[in-house]
Amino acid sequence: MIEITDAALQKAAGEGMDEFIQVFTNKYKEVIGGELAAETMSLLTGEQHSLLAYQIFRDEVMAGGFCQLIQNGYGGYIFDNPFAKVMRLWGVEEFSKLIYKAKKIFDANRKDLEKERTDDEFMAMYEQYEAFDELEEAYLEMEEQVTALIASYVDDHLELFAKIIK
Repeated sequence: MIEITDAALQKAAGEGMDEFIQVFTNKYKEVIGGELAAETMSLLTGEQHSLLAYQIFRDEVMAGGFCQLIQNGYGGYIFDNPFAKVMRLWGVEEFSKLIYKAKKIFDANRKDLEKERTDDEFMAMYEQYEAFDELEEAYLEMEEQVTALIASYVDDHLELFAKIIK
């Protein structure tokens, strides 16, 4: 089991919900060598993958929306795994619904969304995939609440996410 110090958690909790989550996800990234690869997937549990997926989702969508998330290679990690279902089980229902809506767009356009692009072609994706705009706006409005709910779930179920050491 992945170990995190109680001191690191206490410090991060004092800085905010996203910092609290990041203590876990930084450790997960360290364990998998900073890269999601078939050979490192088994190093994390389902719960740990779900938390890492949220961190990746949040970082990518906040920086550049769904197009960036997918172009950076995370579409399959988010949409081909039970991420949306897990979010619902963790009590983040509205966010779960948003992921399912985005998945429909992703599934219908996957081949095009994932193809290699120049910078200009990438920028043009934002016009081509305006269907994501409404979902991105909705996420930006709910992000703080979603992050707080996920952090609270993690805090209530620490043993699922890491072994906390003194």
